[in-house]
Amino acid sequence: MTVAHSKIQFVDLHAQYESVSAELDAAVLNTMRRGDYILGESVNRFEEEWAAYCQASHGVGLDSGLSALELALRANDIGPGDEVITVANTFVATVLAISHCGATPVLVDCDPTTYNIDVRQIESAITPRTAAIIPVHLYGQPADMDGVMDIANRHGLLVIEDACQAHGAYYGERRVGSIGHAAAFSFYPAKNLGAAGDAGALVTNDAGMAAKVRTLRNYGSREKYTHIVQGYNRRLDTLQASVLRVKLKHLDAWNTSRTSHAQRYSGQLARTSVLTPAEGSKCSSVWHLYVIQSDRRDALRRHLTERGVSVGLHYPIPIHLQEAYRGLGYTYGQFPVSEMYAERILSLPMYAELPESAIDFVCQEIEEFDLIGDTVTLAHPMTGNAG
Repeated sequence: MTVAHSKIQFVDLHAQYESVSAELDAAVLNTMRRGDYILGESVNRFEEEWAAYCQASHGVGLDSGLSALELALRANDIGPGDEVITVANTFVATVLAISHCGATPVLVDCDPTTYNIDVRQIESAITPRTAAIIPVHLYGQPADMDGVMDIANRHGLLVIEDACQAHGAYYGERRVGSIGHAAAFSFYPAKNLGAAGDAGALVTNDAGMAAKVRTLRNYGSREKYTHIVQGYNRRLDTLQASVLRVKLKHLDAWNTSRTSHAQRYSGQLARTSVLTPAEGSKCSSVWHLYVIQSDRRDALRRHLTERGVSVGLHYPIPIHLQEAYRGLGYTYGQFPVSEMYAERILSLPMYAELPESAIDFVCQEIEEFDLIGDTVTLAHPMTGNAG
């Protein structure tokens, strides 16, 4: 039998605030006193600090991860007539960025082990119209960037890392964001590094690209009331930058806690019917999400919800089956791994401040679910290895 536990949230943003409240309150108050709400001092400082953290030369603060992806494409003149390759099981923002530029998303399936883009399928998707590849570091784990960059270099393609879930993750000795030609980050509040609202950033080692994105984000202007291109209002708010500067100092410690939580989950769930996530070669995940698989996912989801455990589905409908992207012409069955995972995956509670007792309770409830149902020892659906 399991030990009683109060309701377990999927993410507890209040717990994070309480851990750094004095620093956050002071930073926000200082910004309010300065009154530099648009492209103020904290924006400039955060851009420098975030780029350095990502081992990149330049950072540009933006209003969202979607804007970072889109403006990276626009800064490289990618638009109508171009194709951009990405993965079918990503969040919709990845493909929205491509569509908003007028380019065409070209999808490939995900790797059966890591959930990330299956590099073996990229080359067959390249056509004379292909301009770029957007690998997604899904759930906090880096994609196979050696494989992606090798293909991109041989075909002369731009690589934009969708690192919106992978703040601080390493691929080998390099941080994500420093490997491709540019990288996009989201600072949505529930991310490993989260703002107090919508926010994002682009990082790059290309000074020219950074300058173009800075111009595009600010009405196409480098100098007030002088507009050299038709730009947008995609700026990072100074208040959000002040919040992010405080939290950045704690990000590594928070990621270490997430890693510890993931290890605790995996150790206890090894004796259950579910399949636990695996890290790819050279990859160090920051565990934005802890995603398991179950052949009785919906029943398990109901069981945990009834026991007061909040869980998530990331993501229940692959891109090619979304109504918004019917026009791409894909059909059910074209990306079998993404489709299979959409029916099997379940995200368990994961945040830095998550108590160990809560993890233990979740794992015990999954064990209890096995006992009261028809327990099946699952083999990995693609490899045959038991979880």
